[in-house]
Amino acid sequence: MVKPKRTNDEPRATDFVESLDRGLRLLRAFGESTAPMSLSEIARAAGLPRATARRILFTLQHGGYVGSDGKLFALTAQVLTLAGSYLRSNQIVAVLQPVLDQVAITAQEISSLAVLDGDDVVFIARGSPSRIFSGGLEIGYRLPAFCTSVGRAMLGRLGDAELKQRLAAMRREALTPQTVTDPKRLFACIVSDRERGYSLVDREAEQHFRSISVPVRRYDNVIVGAINIGAHVDRVSTEEMIKRFLPLLREGVESVKSRLL
Repeated sequence: MVKPKRTNDEPRATDFVESLDRGLRLLRAFGESTAPMSLSEIARAAGLPRATARRILFTLQHGGYVGSDGKLFALTAQVLTLAGSYLRSNQIVAVLQPVLDQVAITAQEISSLAVLDGDDVVFIARGSPSRIFSGGLEIGYRLPAFCTSVGRAMLGRLGDAELKQRLAAMRREALTPQTVTDPKRLFACIVSDRERGYSLVDREAEQHFRSISVPVRRYDNVIVGAINIGAHVDRVSTEEMIKRFLPLLREGVESVKSRLL
């Protein structure tokens, strides 16, 4: 049997740059703490030998991504240029940001855009009414996909067999007493959400928070994200979310569908 020829674009084992992978792992390790970290703490959080972490830290410091007082290390604002490059180059953010702003103003609640990243959702844009000074999920915030409305809206793009396999394999820890963790119940919830075209999650990700989401579809109907409106349980009922917020979300995603490539 003749083996197919490898094209120049296909990755090979020798194409993997282990030092870069370790550097990125170390950058992510800073998220384990809200304060500057020692070399030993960073090495432990990144799962790297101390000597390796030291070399990477000095390289990042030379590039301006890490600062140090000689004992402790912390990220610098230069790291934000990496996130900024993603946000500026991502079409879905540019197209959906005006929608989020309009939805938030009309609903007078925070509206967010999320994408699926492995078993998590990552919030990449948000709109906020002027009366709300703080709260909500910040850009870059991650949550498990299985217990969030945006996550379930996006998981609905999977076929039934793949969805069952994905749910069984993912880590499902309860974040609140209301969190559904049973894979069979989750499968039923996601399939039901897929059929009705939206997902409403009540206090499963945060104890006093509920949200409603619709999937974001591009021109060919493929789901590429989800937008939501979230609110404190004492302020907005589930009935109001469906009656008042759902039409805003649906109208918003439909208005930009033809522009998402």
